[in-house]
Amino acid sequence: MHAKRLLICGVLALLACSLFDLNFALPAKAADAPTEPVPVFAVDPGWPEIPNGWTLGLVSKISIDRHGNIWIIHRPSTVAAGKTAAPPVIELDSTGKLVRSWGGQAAGYDWPLFEHNIFVDTKDNVYISGSSPNGADPKAASDDMILKFTADGKFLKQFGGRSVSKGSTDTSSVNKPGDLYVWPKANELWVADGYGNRRVIVLDADNLTFKRMWGAFGKPPVDDAESGGPGMLGGAVGQKRPEGGGANPEPNATGPGPDSFTAPVHGVLISNDDIVYVSDRANRRVQLFTPQGKYLDEFFVNRSGPRSETASGLAFSTDRAQKYLYVADYGNSHILVLDRKSLKLLYQFGQRGTEPGNFRGIHHIAVDAQGNLYTAEVAPGARVQRFLYKGLSDTLPSNAVSQAPLPPQQKGN
Repeated sequence: MHAKRLLICGVLALLACSLFDLNFALPAKAADAPTEPVPVFAVDPGWPEIPNGWTLGLVSKISIDRHGNIWIIHRPSTVAAGKTAAPPVIELDSTGKLVRSWGGQAAGYDWPLFEHNIFVDTKDNVYISGSSPNGADPKAASDDMILKFTADGKFLKQFGGRSVSKGSTDTSSVNKPGDLYVWPKANELWVADGYGNRRVIVLDADNLTFKRMWGAFGKPPVDDAESGGPGMLGGAVGQKRPEGGGANPEPNATGPGPDSFTAPVHGVLISNDDIVYVSDRANRRVQLFTPQGKYLDEFFVNRSGPRSETASGLAFSTDRAQKYLYVADYGNSHILVLDRKSLKLLYQFGQRGTEPGNFRGIHHIAVDAQGNLYTAEVAPGARVQRFLYKGLSDTLPSNAVSQAPLPPQQKGN
């Protein structure tokens, strides 16, 4: 009897081990079924066509103009030796074919040393800014300017200049902006400012004169020990942060986020119902304001990780109510789909990988009039992708990410 019991125990132990090994080997849990229809997308692997044997460097921003054409800005200086870098500004039609290209230093203005932003307004003006110094050359001059061009690349106006920023209260320059957006309703140029400064700043879009600014929670903007000002790195691209704090401390796990923005203040977008969304990437959150700077709310994006610096690019669905908000998670290589009014996370898709439909360094996103989603990838992705809108679905796409390991989206006070 004793031997029989030992035999049974042994069999059970082996069975338990086998089950443990089987469970350990199972793939990650599939994403949960949605509780309501959700917008779904499918990657278009044949888009775009980059002509002339050109190679794209790090693609930092994408913008859709009123004609439905797609504008991208990339960093020719990051193209490997022996390859032909494309011009920094490229306009594509909806099929992905080249319309025109231009850009680079010329007399009369300070072209960014490290291209970062492009935005095309409803008057076909093109706004550009940069984010130098970067980790490769932290002693390089600072891109403290915004440039305005015609669609053909004719220079119109410059705000700020090279290495002129006096910090987050300076009304005459920026400091390595994270994003540009022109609000047509008020003809205002909105700047997420940025890698050096810690604020939102609003300019008149015609003459680029200062109108107003604020920091996190609508408070006056303040610099920290690593931000703004002459000779400071201000969270440069690729710069290593001090361990345990400094310019990019580990964000709080619960409760309201830090009182100040942290480099980079990386995205800004305004909805049809006049709500301003600002992505505070290192603090893993998006804050909401009125156009006059009154704080409304905040929500967090994959706040508990596993990787930091999440909320990067922003886009809305194209229905008039803009029911859905899309947020690019830079650190975790996801795109989040949220109900914009409730800020409820519906699902997220994509993961880190080179395959079409996945991401490496997803930076900024945009949506065209048909609801198609476009993504710009910096290091090491160096590419642009298009995701075709497939309508609303009761089931999630195959590349949806399980929400099980992630905490629920947490809203601040």
